[in-house]
Amino acid sequence: MSDPQLIIVGTPIGNLGDWSPRAQQTLGAVGLIACEDTRRTGLLLSKHAIANPGMFVMNEHTEHAATERVIATLRGGASVALVTDAGMPVISDPGAIAVRAAAEAGFEVVVVPGPTAVSAALAVAGFTSGRYVFEGFLPRKGKERQRQLDELANQSRIVVLYEAPHRVERTLTDLADSMDATRLCVVARELTKLHEQVWRGRLADAAAGVGEARGEYVIVVDAAAPKPEATDDELTAAVTLAQQQGLSTKDAAAQVARAHGVGRRRVYELATKSGS
Repeated sequence: MSDPQLIIVGTPIGNLGDWSPRAQQTLGAVGLIACEDTRRTGLLLSKHAIANPGMFVMNEHTEHAATERVIATLRGGASVALVTDAGMPVISDPGAIAVRAAAEAGFEVVVVPGPTAVSAALAVAGFTSGRYVFEGFLPRKGKERQRQLDELANQSRIVVLYEAPHRVERTLTDLADSMDATRLCVVARELTKLHEQVWRGRLADAAAGVGEARGEYVIVVDAAAPKPEATDDELTAAVTLAQQQGLSTKDAAAQVARAHGVGRRRVYELATKSGS
């Protein structure tokens, strides 16, 4: 490597046999490795007989300070590899701050692709739509969680979520309550690992179907069947009802727009017109 680069390196999401020759070569050539956990990355280096060039922690708590070290290392003329415990950095994992900072500082940012739970789960689900939305982890509680559930209720694309074992049953229940519970769903656990398990069925049955919660989960909900768009009269009536329940015109319009999957501006204009 001539000019220093920040190199995003994908690592196996479970099965170490998914390690790529290019990833092997890259980690053996950089000057420093930024990682979530030095113990996990150290085991990966040892498994593949890669000499440790030096590591430092970049996680959700240290990302800003670690980014400063990344930039200093690049300015010193050495390339830095960015890895996470499993999968692709930046995708629901640390790394975005460092990537932006390196690019803004004029350094080249390159990627060594690797396995991701998103693409693996989409492939094993076998749903035919080519369009999907990746939500990562839902907020754990409160209004923000409900807001995202409301948005997903009218999402016409395939929906992909990550979830932890102690929250997977609740999340599947909430999704079934918010969406059309007859939508097809795949719940994948421990993808590529020894105890990989894939459950398939209706969203209504998913919470009971996953069994004992262990390991990391990817939830894939099939695209919703298209439904007729609401008329202006229907939207106006819905806004009026929301206002009668105590919501302001702005909040009522936002709620109705989410519920019917239409633009907020359209609903707001109908609301103000009907109230004038």
